[in-house]
Amino acid sequence: MTKKIFPEATARLFHRVFVCKVCKSKIRADARHVRVGKVKCRKCGSKALRPKRKPGVKK
Repeated sequence: MTKKIFPEATARLFHRVFVCKVCKSKIRADARHVRVGKVKCRKCGSKALRPKRKPGVKK
């Protein structure tokens, strides 16, 4: 059984948050810029980013 998360908390934790596929650091950026490749990781410089996954959601 999962706990209900408030919409405000969901927006703060997951909206516009991306994770670097190389070093796993979190970056908040616009999704359009990530898709085009304008955003890169601050830590390692990689452009391979994915959206942050919500807990309890299976593939």
